[in-house]
Amino acid sequence: MSARLNRNSYNVSASCPECHAVTTFEQRQSFVVDGVNAWNEQAYLRIVYVLVECAGCHRGGLAIVPDRGSVQTGVLKDFYPFSISSSQLPASVPQDIVAEFREAEKCAAMKMNRAASALYRSVLEKALKANGYTKGNDPSLRDLQKRIDAAAADGIITQARQKRAHDEIRSLGNDVLHDDWRAVTDEEVEESHLYMQRILEDIYDDRATVETLLIAKGRLTPHTPPTTP
Repeated sequence: MSARLNRNSYNVSASCPECHAVTTFEQRQSFVVDGVNAWNEQAYLRIVYVLVECAGCHRGGLAIVPDRGSVQTGVLKDFYPFSISSSQLPASVPQDIVAEFREAEKCAAMKMNRAASALYRSVLEKALKANGYTKGNDPSLRDLQKRIDAAAADGIITQARQKRAHDEIRSLGNDVLHDDWRAVTDEEVEESHLYMQRILEDIYDDRATVETLLIAKGRLTPHTPPTTP
């Protein structure tokens, strides 16, 4: 979850790194700086620096809120500590894929939305390659679009998940990698995060069943048992 400003106060809802849960960081003290030219926020009259405290564990935090004189006109520009939304992954997900997924989560927490989007696309491509959806195994799998479609055709992911993989992960990542610069919203990154986690669950949660299907489809080869000395 991305940190969000309460429109009736300077409290912030965010994932607390100590509580490991979404909580309210309550306002304790604030400092106002009039004039925001240095921030290139000409639409706002001032910057409010709000010292906040987690309602659960009392961890401190800082919210930076440009506004036009009241919290109702404010936006949450920055919030510390970073609110990292960390999804649970199946134990059988390969460590390199887990590491890239976690790095994407950290980028999203720091509002590096374009970097996070590109990394979620990379996670998807690596996961499919690790499960046999490679050009080497099948010349028709020349790009990520074809690999997603092949995984759906094999029954590894559902048709609903296939559409989400295209719309929320592949296309968004392609926009970042290949198209003109544009801002990627928090909502877009959250959707990409959600469906990448669900696709990893599809592939790795019931791993034995998925591997049997992949072997039957010729995507993977059976494991050779170790020889006895």
